[in-house]
Amino acid sequence: MQVNILNMQEADDEAPRKKTEHVRRTTIILEEDERKYIDKLIQDGKEAGIKQLISKMLDVYRSMMIYDWRYPGEYYAGISRVAFVNVEFVNTLLQHIPTEQHYEVGRKMGEAAKISMDATLNLNTIAKEKWPEVFKRLRVYGFGDFYQKDKYIIVKTPYVNNHEMQRGYLETLLGVTLETRTANPPFVYEIVS
Repeated sequence: MQVNILNMQEADDEAPRKKTEHVRRTTIILEEDERKYIDKLIQDGKEAGIKQLISKMLDVYRSMMIYDWRYPGEYYAGISRVAFVNVEFVNTLLQHIPTEQHYEVGRKMGEAAKISMDATLNLNTIAKEKWPEVFKRLRVYGFGDFYQKDKYIIVKTPYVNNHEMQRGYLETLLGVTLETRTANPPFVYEIVS
């Protein structure tokens, strides 16, 4: 089964074409079960169409630096080896760290993330204008959805479900002082410096 992907924007967004313009076309040959899977995603409303799905896949490929994968099972994001670990595993580890050390452990994790993002992505995490890129990177890595709204940082669906560890992590990563406003997800932190 073949799928033709056009290299063009949505029809209503583009200017009328001149007859001399060439539209680039790419043909992807899919197995029957792959095409059925894609059709089901579209039919169930999970994807708007095949072009949108391919665009999303390319964005994930670029964002997660999939080209750094070493099959099977080794993935590096620059200098850092990344492992896909379920949240139950992380929660089990957290249960064995004394509560009074959660904040400090979060700070150490934030320092490691800060060094990694700087060395790998040349991303200065303490520069406020770079926070959207930092938050996108955290989202891509599965840490949750991070937003800044005025003087607040909101963490929806946090991977680390511990507000003190998360606060220490964010304070060091972003170079700010935070006060916890909600101790249950979604976490809300107020930027106080």
